[in-house]
Amino acid sequence: MNTTIKKLALLSLFAIPTTVMAGELSTTVNATSDYTFNGVSQTDNDPALQASLDYAANDGWYVGAWASNVDFGSADDTWLELDFYAGNYVELTDRVSVDAGIAYYTYHGDNASDEYYYPEIYTKFGYGSSLGHTELNFWYSWDYFGVDADHYIMMVAHTFTIAEGHDIRVSVDRSTSQDEDKWAWDGDKSYNHYRAEYMTSWEGFDFNVAAEDTSMNNDVSDSRVVLSVSRTFTL
Repeated sequence: MNTTIKKLALLSLFAIPTTVMAGELSTTVNATSDYTFNGVSQTDNDPALQASLDYAANDGWYVGAWASNVDFGSADDTWLELDFYAGNYVELTDRVSVDAGIAYYTYHGDNASDEYYYPEIYTKFGYGSSLGHTELNFWYSWDYFGVDADHYIMMVAHTFTIAEGHDIRVSVDRSTSQDEDKWAWDGDKSYNHYRAEYMTSWEGFDFNVAAEDTSMNNDVSDSRVVLSVSRTFTL
């Protein structure tokens, strides 16, 4: 992807309708013991400091940016991931919701970092009931990690409340490459990721403790416990 196309892709993420005039601007700062992406550590099993800036309009449109330190190993000096996203969240009924949008992942720090840039579209379906909140989520990229490979992720998740202010979320997702010769996971076209997390809040801080594992067998995707603490500020 040449520089002009990259700039246009980034600008298009912020091309929300001009009818969107009112909304809320917020930022979230998160400290985590490990930045895992679908169960795979992006920081070589080390901690990460992350931050986002989000604008949500009253009619469901939103746009934002997210950043985190990364570490892809000693042979790569990439140290920063900076992502952009935009989409629309719609409540179809008092129980059913749809969230659809596009994200653009960028990486910085190494001479080859810009070769990793890639776009991704997503659709997330939600269903709420007295038993909790169920999600069915899909992500698709036609240029995964900049290698021109088709890649998609499917996830099912459920969140339920065990007591007021205390929630449990369990999820299973499967990542699949449709071009194994360009991208593979431990030599396979796909892998599974399992995650269970406990979520609560105290004094304005959000706490998350997650246990996760994958079907792969390497030191950046094996079983682990991840602790995260975040705080959101309305600007």
